[in-house]
Amino acid sequence: MIAVIPARGGSKGVPQKNIRLLNGRPLIEYTIEAAKQSCLFEKIIVSTDSEQIAAVAVLAGAEVPFLRPQEISGDNASSDDVVLHALDFYERRGEYFDEVCKLQPTSPLRNANHIIDAYKLKHDKKATFLVSVCECEHSPLWCGIIDTETLRMDEFIREEAKRACRQELPSYYRLNGAIYMGTIDAYKENRSFLGKNSVGYIMSQEESVDIDTVLDFSLAELIMKQKSL
Repeated sequence: MIAVIPARGGSKGVPQKNIRLLNGRPLIEYTIEAAKQSCLFEKIIVSTDSEQIAAVAVLAGAEVPFLRPQEISGDNASSDDVVLHALDFYERRGEYFDEVCKLQPTSPLRNANHIIDAYKLKHDKKATFLVSVCECEHSPLWCGIIDTETLRMDEFIREEAKRACRQELPSYYRLNGAIYMGTIDAYKENRSFLGKNSVGYIMSQEESVDIDTVLDFSLAELIMKQKSL
C-alpha cells in the first residue's frame, strides 16, 4: 500500500499552513509520523508544489519524488486528482501497488493506531473503500435554508424535527478528512474514495479536528496539551 499526503503550498486562509508550527512542530510532520509508525506502507509520499514543504517532508521521513505540476496545484484541483497523478507517476516507472491511502496533513490528531484500525476494518469487512467519519456536532435535521432578504423561517425544518428532543434524533455522521483508503483498480475507475462497497471508520469529534484556520490551530494545540497531562 502507498500513502499519499497532498500538501500544496498555496493555502489562502493560513499561509504555508501545512508547515506552520503546531505545538512546536510543522503541521505535516504529525501525518508523516503517523504513517511511518503504522508500518503499513511500502511508500509514504508527499505531493506538493512547494520546495519548502518538500524540504520539511523529507526531513520528517517522507519521500517527495516530484514537485506537483501547476495544473493540479490550483484552487480548483481536487485531492483525488493529486492521488491519481501520484499513482500514474509510479506506474510509468513500473511500480504498482494494491491499495492506496490518502492522509491529509490537516488532521494532526489522527495517529498510527487510527490508520491501523481503519486498515483492519477495511479488510475485515472485505470493503473496496474506507473513509473516516465522525458524528455531526449538530443534527442536520435542525438545519435549513434562510432567504437572506426576507429572513423568513416558515419551513426551516421538517415538522417531525420541531418537537423532537436531541436524544430522539437519529445520529448523522460527516466526513472528517483524516483517512481515505481504497483498492487501486477500483479507485482509478471510480476516481473517488466514495463508491460501492464502502465502509466508514468512526473517529471521535476531538480526534477529527481539521485544520483550516488559525483558530483550528489553537484548538488542536489545546487538545494536544490536555492529552499530554
